[in-house]
Amino acid sequence: MKLEIITPERQVFSGEVISVKFPGKNGEFEILNNHAPIISTLLEGEIRVITSSNNTEKFSINSGVIEMQNNKIIVLAE
Repeated sequence: MKLEIITPERQVFSGEVISVKFPGKNGEFEILNNHAPIISTLLEGEIRVITSSNNTEKFSINSGVIEMQNNKIIVLAE
């Protein structure tokens, strides 16, 4: 699935991923391939990404919004 993480300054990440963990309002949640469509707000914390090459990348955020649809995740984060 495709992930894009965008901040007001620049695009932080764009690429194929296996899974992504987010700091949600009601606790941490994970999105995998073929997840149901979702829109959610994000709190301060860390986005953990497992890339298609099985590497782990971490991004600290203050807040944000995520949308997942058709195996494409878009994150607007601060």
